[in-house]
Amino acid sequence: MFLPSNILFTIDATMGGWELFKNSLLPMILGGIQYTIPLTLIAFTVGLLFALLLAIMRLSKSAFLRAPSIAIVSAVRGTPLLVQLFIVFYGLPSLDVTIDPFPSAVIAFSINVAAYASEIIRASILSISKGQWEAAYTIGMTQNTALRRIILPQATRVSVPPLSNTFISLVKDTSLASLILVTELFRKAQEIAAVTYDFMLIYIEAAFLYWVVCFLLSLVQQAIETRLERHISS
Repeated sequence: MFLPSNILFTIDATMGGWELFKNSLLPMILGGIQYTIPLTLIAFTVGLLFALLLAIMRLSKSAFLRAPSIAIVSAVRGTPLLVQLFIVFYGLPSLDVTIDPFPSAVIAFSINVAAYASEIIRASILSISKGQWEAAYTIGMTQNTALRRIILPQATRVSVPPLSNTFISLVKDTSLASLILVTELFRKAQEIAAVTYDFMLIYIEAAFLYWVVCFLLSLVQQAIETRLERHISS
């Protein structure tokens, strides 16, 4: 998954302006394709699965289940993502647990997504009227069956917009992975800037690429929301 070692050979300190922009575009795009996008997709998917578990635990009547979920969400939401990233990559080796940069980033981002998304899912479940639960019980459904077949499908429609925003935010947050040596889009920008010393142009170019990705994702989000609104109105 690493870029070829000679990918920067076409970039040197004498370049500037449009020539530097053109030559630096491909390495940053490749960094995005190889690391930024996969990191976002994997971390969001894993985080979403844990978020659902945390949300269900938080809604449980059992204090044995609620307490750890509350503690986890509070700890993660109350600490910076960068600190969490450093704990996983730089802190765990002191406990004889060494994890490579990319898996470390996946773990840290997944945990962060899980904490925030769990509150979104929990709020979405609570937004469904109690009448839906009562109707499910009336036809003989158990609590688990009602949750799975009646409540969660409706809660999913409610949670799509805020979860989409979380996903878009995650795309931008992956730039922090450059600090633990993951060669994603921003890391490539740093490498190029270190060679050319044209920090302004390179970082603006990186910001532009992030904006393009987030803009395209926002269009997808709008399309999904429009489709869901049509489904609800029908």
